[in-house]
Amino acid sequence: QVQLVESGGGLVQPGGSLRLSCAASGSIFNIGNMGWYRQAPGKERELVAMITSDGIANYADSAKGRFTISRDGAKNTVYLQMNSLKAEDTAVYLCYGWVVAFSTWRGVDYWGKGTLVTVSS
Repeated sequence: QVQLVESGGGLVQPGGSLRLSCAASGSIFNIGNMGWYRQAPGKERELVAMITSDGIANYADSAKGRFTISRDGAKNTVYLQMNSLKAEDTAVYLCYGWVVAFSTWRGVDYWGKGTLVTVSS
């Protein structure tokens, strides 16, 4: 069984910073793309940033210049450094990973349960 667990969310003032982490655990053979999505109340889930196993990153326009995604392959962990946070960044941030587990020998999409980020003064 594979699990993705996020951490690092919380309350921050506008202009502040947060660093989210997501660790994948379980019987993992390989991880491909990892990324972060977010879902604000009453809105659809949207991609924030994605990173390949080779470290190539892509960002939503709303995240470019403010957020940085990175990963540690040895730790099966993906990070999201968020700077210059705005009120509109308030959302539940969900971790995503395309994981090949020893139990399945095929790639499957896995999701974390999410961590809440609230940007407010």
